[in-house]
Amino acid sequence: MASTLEHDRHHAAAPGATRGTPHGVTHDVTNQAPPLTPYDASDDAALLEGLRREGAGWAEADVRRLGTLAGSAQVQEWAELANRHEPELRTHDRYGHRVDEVEFHPAWHHLMRAAVAEGLAGSPWADERPGAHVARTAGGLVWGHTDAGHGCPTSMTYAAVPALRAQPELAAVYEPLLTSRVYEPGLRVPAEKPGLLAGMGMTEKQGGSDVRTNTTAATPTGEPGVYTLRGHKWFTSAPMCDVFLVLAQAPGGLSCFLVPRVLPDGTRNTFRIQRLKDKLGNRSNASSEPEFDGTVAWLVGPEGRGVRTIIEMVNCTRLDCVMMSAALMRKTLVEAGHHARHRSAFGARLLDQPLMRNVLADLALESEAATTLTLRLAGAADRAVRGEADGAGEAAFRRIATAVGKYWVTKRGPAFTAEALECLGGNGYVEDSGMPRHYREAPLLSIWEGSGNVNALDVLRALGREPGTADALFAEFDLSRGADARLDAAVAGLRKDLGQASPVGARRLVERMALTLQASLLVRHAPPAVADAFCATRLAADWGHSFGTLPDGTDFGTILERALPASV
Repeated sequence: MASTLEHDRHHAAAPGATRGTPHGVTHDVTNQAPPLTPYDASDDAALLEGLRREGAGWAEADVRRLGTLAGSAQVQEWAELANRHEPELRTHDRYGHRVDEVEFHPAWHHLMRAAVAEGLAGSPWADERPGAHVARTAGGLVWGHTDAGHGCPTSMTYAAVPALRAQPELAAVYEPLLTSRVYEPGLRVPAEKPGLLAGMGMTEKQGGSDVRTNTTAATPTGEPGVYTLRGHKWFTSAPMCDVFLVLAQAPGGLSCFLVPRVLPDGTRNTFRIQRLKDKLGNRSNASSEPEFDGTVAWLVGPEGRGVRTIIEMVNCTRLDCVMMSAALMRKTLVEAGHHARHRSAFGARLLDQPLMRNVLADLALESEAATTLTLRLAGAADRAVRGEADGAGEAAFRRIATAVGKYWVTKRGPAFTAEALECLGGNGYVEDSGMPRHYREAPLLSIWEGSGNVNALDVLRALGREPGTADALFAEFDLSRGADARLDAAVAGLRKDLGQASPVGARRLVERMALTLQASLLVRHAPPAVADAFCATRLAADWGHSFGTLPDGTDFGTILERALPASV
């Protein structure tokens, strides 16, 4: 029997075998797209133009190099492996001692090491060059073509630095390590490591986004600035980070604290990981529920000002949510375009089929608008933190536009990714295409750092309490005044309706703000074909309720030629 099977296998695989012969091949593989990799994730006109425009053209060579690395077969395999082999919680060692460690596949560490070395964590805070924060965001847009999970600890490390500066003596110790480009996994005394990662613990099971209901208690020890914590956090990602910024109730009210995993004397701080979350997506990243019980913590900022202190961290991570959503859109658009370029149906390539061109062009408009807005937000952040000319105006613009962008771009991600997946048909519905992983990832960015309602209401709060934010937004709109009548009408309508804003209509208002802002940027910076199609559909309502409903007469050719990399 064995010899017969070997004989059959030999003839089934024989070169040149044809159908109809006793031992011929069952079929030849035809009309399938070749592997996308290797490709250049930075081959994106909107990204490179925005990088230069927002003051970081000096980083273009690095961004291009990183794009080539991100699209390499090896790095794409790391991303797949890190998600296939998920992190595992190890609460105790073999002798019964609590260790509360999470073990990761080597691919995770490869991704982390590369991301930190490329400056995607805290390094921009130590870079005096104007545009350093823009360069990091552009790097994130291309590195986001790999795996989203490891972007969580790099994002929180980046965001921890400005919050930690509220306590200068702590910043003096930790900031040089948080801005390092060295990744060293494993727990030991933070000050003895060449580089650190930071996490964040805000939410608790009874409150979620309502962090003022937190019940974790902070008790002063008698030593200045040192407290012990007792409580249970509900979502704390990347528990193998070295330090965490957490919220807890001190005698003076809700306050912000620095919690190291390892204390200065080398002993483990109490950080009991109850479990890892079984999440829809973001599977490569460990999200945990840590319990504090006598956990040593250092006060960051004044007692009772915890939200005000940690909001600096939230502003940065919200920008990263926009960035990662834009990166995910771009990645799935590239995948869809590659498939359409190489697959044929009904006698023509998919890319040449009129209705598929409509779908891809519509996705391209959404992707370019998201990328352009992301880099504009990064530019505002860079100029605001550096206190450059008009830094106050940029800070006000950053304040409102980041919340607007966080609401809208992340909200568009799931629908976008689903449409891009559908472009591959059944091929996109199987795991080894990678598209299901991207689809599961997309909703997270809308939830992390405040869901849609939280961000929409935050926009109303900014408009009501910080009048300068509205002025900054309309100053941005004024830069495109007269360039497009549809845009002018949208701005006039917003100006009229802002005074009547109410919580029940917050989402509707913020959506209009986002679309008007994106249109304003595209009218100023994108080719006329892109700007015209965006304004016609998103502002003038010449559009359907799904992607692929651009009107007849749209310049599909120009839009697609700009959007789809020639290299894939």
